[in-house]
Amino acid sequence: MNLNQVTLPVKNIKQCTAFYLKLGFTQIVDSPHYARFVCGDNGSTFSLIHDKGDYNNGAVIYFEHEKLDQWVEQLQHRGIVFEQLPKDESYLWREAILKDPSGNKIKLYWAGINRINPPWKVTINYESGE
Repeated sequence: MNLNQVTLPVKNIKQCTAFYLKLGFTQIVDSPHYARFVCGDNGSTFSLIHDKGDYNNGAVIYFEHEKLDQWVEQLQHRGIVFEQLPKDESYLWREAILKDPSGNKIKLYWAGINRINPPWKVTINYESGE
């Protein structure tokens, strides 16, 4: 199984669409209430949906890039403001933190082999029929 997409609620679809285009994503769906973007070459996508109501989105969205520091530098030159510049974390990922115009927390990161195979990795799954 693969994760297809994540949809983020946003207050202003045009403003947030412009933000994600500035981050470098390619938009593949455009409507007055919905926008969808493709992430790189792996076929994963994410989308934005206009949400008129009050919401508190506690999700954190991660976007991976092998050349994280260079990417962050490029984004800063485009006017993107970061809450945290790239930093090595104790869980062996290098992360930068920012928020989109609707307050959704975004982490740009690079983890290399530690993304799927950290030193503390376990393998637990559910076997059918038990």
